[in-house]
Amino acid sequence: MNLGQIRNGCLLTGEMHVRVIAGKARSIPLKTPKGLETRPTTDRIKETLFNMIQPLIPDAQFLDLYAGSGGIAIEALSRGAAAAVLVERNSGTAEYIRDNMKKTRLEAQAEVLTADAAAAIDRLAAQGREFDLIFMDPPYHKELEKQALERIVSCGILKRDGLVIVEAAADTEFPYLESLGLRMRRRKRYKTNQHVFIEKMEEEDGKAE
Repeated sequence: MNLGQIRNGCLLTGEMHVRVIAGKARSIPLKTPKGLETRPTTDRIKETLFNMIQPLIPDAQFLDLYAGSGGIAIEALSRGAAAAVLVERNSGTAEYIRDNMKKTRLEAQAEVLTADAAAAIDRLAAQGREFDLIFMDPPYHKELEKQALERIVSCGILKRDGLVIVEAAADTEFPYLESLGLRMRRRKRYKTNQHVFIEKMEEEDGKAE
């Protein structure tokens, strides 16, 4: 029996079966590339995430910095986000995003940038773009989420009342948030990973919660 490959504790046996959970593109299956380059969020975890942020989605400007096959941003658009920017440095994987956007008929609301996260943030900042919701699910244990958060803050692309959602390994900590003027609003832990919800500190806040 071919046991596939392991990434971040997950067994990979080929293309994963991912679908849109709710909204106007509900139940449409999405294409995901084979191999270790992408790690799509499972439907169960995705549903938990969107149940928590659903009130923030309608008319939101959404940014996914490590988009993979685009499942998270597509879910947001399906549920009522106004527009989404999806950043994916692998050109082949970016084509999966474009195919999925066409399949769900959401391409008019989406922009796909084939670039790394840092270059994409710089480009968006130069355009004066700001986002209500920023999601990132970078490779684990490489401190890429810290680098991205530093750049998000320095470039000013998060709206005053915006929210950053980081999907990270369960043992990842964020002791540096206060130094960036950020604080953790909430943390949702799963077996092997977690979602961390991060917002800007108010000026009068003495320290992050």
